[in-house]
Amino acid sequence: MTVFLVIIVLALLAVTGWQISKIFQLSKGSDEDTSQVANDKDNRTHGILMLAFVIFLYVITIFCFWEYSKFYLPEAASEHGSEYDTLMFVSIGLIMFVQIITQGLLHYFAFKYKGKKTQKALFYADNDKLEFIWTIIPVITLAGLIIYGLFTWSDIMNINEDEDPLVIEVYAYQFDWRARYSGEDNTLGKANVRFIEGVNQLGVDESDSYGKDDVITTELHLPVDRPVLFKFRSQDVLHSAYFPFFRAQMNVVPGMITQFGFTPTITSEEMRESEYMRDKVKSVNEVRNERNEVLRAQGEATLDEYEFEYFLLCNKICGQAHYNMQMKIVVESEEDFNAWMSEQPTFGSTMEESSQNVDRPEDTAGDGTPESMQEDSEGEMETENAPEGENAVASIE
Repeated sequence: MTVFLVIIVLALLAVTGWQISKIFQLSKGSDEDTSQVANDKDNRTHGILMLAFVIFLYVITIFCFWEYSKFYLPEAASEHGSEYDTLMFVSIGLIMFVQIITQGLLHYFAFKYKGKKTQKALFYADNDKLEFIWTIIPVITLAGLIIYGLFTWSDIMNINEDEDPLVIEVYAYQFDWRARYSGEDNTLGKANVRFIEGVNQLGVDESDSYGKDDVITTELHLPVDRPVLFKFRSQDVLHSAYFPFFRAQMNVVPGMITQFGFTPTITSEEMRESEYMRDKVKSVNEVRNERNEVLRAQGEATLDEYEFEYFLLCNKICGQAHYNMQMKIVVESEEDFNAWMSEQPTFGSTMEESSQNVDRPEDTAGDGTPESMQEDSEGEMETENAPEGENAVASIE
């Protein structure tokens, strides 16, 4: 009903405007020019408006670059990232240069060569030299950008195996990520979605010896200054692995393996302590504090204080919870990374423990109660061997 009333009101406003325009036309004097053909006054007015518009366009462009440049990502956290950023700013610079010249000339000529009754437009058929110039210049410019971009793309896609890159599989499913490290042999075991069963959530082939030492985690830890080769798999639909701070992105396609690599150069702690990030964290927390005052007044839960972390995001709309499909990334020193890896269970040990739990009959106490379930003094039940730690593998929903 509300939509119907809004439509009626808009229709009445349109009719009112039309009637007012007719009254305005009737109120003009007899000496007014009511012809539908543009006269010198009309041409002069429109010429001035064209010039004013391009000036306004340049002013608002300069303002936007000045005011909103703070929303650019900070310094790239990967080795190839600086080249990527340079390519982007070169492209922006060329586009702005051409835009300023062409739009400026277009609007200036509209003003300078506005129509007059005393002058006649010149018919200009063609000019082969002029057409060649405005064709060859864009061709050369675009070819240069494409070739430059190919070198940057090659650095991301072609990882030098002699550098002994750390091999990590990033596994996507609705709506989460898992990381599978290649273990001590730095070789990933074979995997297929047909092998997914129980705790084997990524479908790793249990018969492949290379997969025994693989490590599956819910966080992505990377050693700083070491090349990393990522291999991507999807369980269900098309996803896109997006590493904004590392200037890298790759589609994750069901039924095939895609890959790229980069070398992290800034640890999470170093990025957290940068001037850019300190200002950003402060700004975000100021907004959250204002929001928390409202939430407290309403008796609702408040927002946690923001602290920067790298994240892997999905950049394809892959379903209802796409917005929340992310995985924390920790870039740390080689020593911290090795210490963290030593605490993670391997795929082989996880499957062996799972098999033992299935095959071994559960011990029972004299009253028939399983010994693994003990009642404490307050009558609460505690379960032994419960999975601990942030990286315990959760079931795929």
